[in-house]
Amino acid sequence: MRPALPAIPLRFRASLGLAAILALPGCAIFSDQPHYRGIAVSQHDLDELTPGISSEADAQALLGPPTVQEIFDNNNWIYISQITKMRIGRTEGVKQQHVVVLTFDNNGVLQGVSQKNLNNAVMVAMDSKETPVPGGKAGFFQQLVGGVGSYNPLGSASDTSGGGPGSSGSGAGAGGLGSGGGL
Repeated sequence: MRPALPAIPLRFRASLGLAAILALPGCAIFSDQPHYRGIAVSQHDLDELTPGISSEADAQALLGPPTVQEIFDNNNWIYISQITKMRIGRTEGVKQQHVVVLTFDNNGVLQGVSQKNLNNAVMVAMDSKETPVPGGKAGFFQQLVGGVGSYNPLGSASDTSGGGPGSSGSGAGAGGLGSGGGL
């Protein structure tokens, strides 16, 4: 026969319950809600536009102004909508994206409509090279103590105005930030 286990004190059970409740915000139940961005264009709205007949004014009245116009060709209007959600590490990830490109001729008449989504996306890798900066690299010790003494809210250490905070100050530094005069 097994010996009976001792009863768990009420205070200990309450602290376990409190710890479990405090751990709940990390669960998926309490995850961040998706964020909707941009101008969502429905297929119904696109069906209202007719290439060769609809104008820029028609498109703007129906869809609103474009999210962006192409830099090198203002005749291409781009409507972008995204659904983003926070990922691990508090970075936003694009869950869904819809891009509509309206192409107009030089007279403002719609020539074509194309649609793209994340499947059409082209992933671009960042260049791992660094831009050279004059002055070389700071070592650990220089980074650790490099800024000591550079912040002085009461006035400049090289103040030559003849007084500290509260003095009237005279000379070239009077009235400047940190000179004590004219603040």
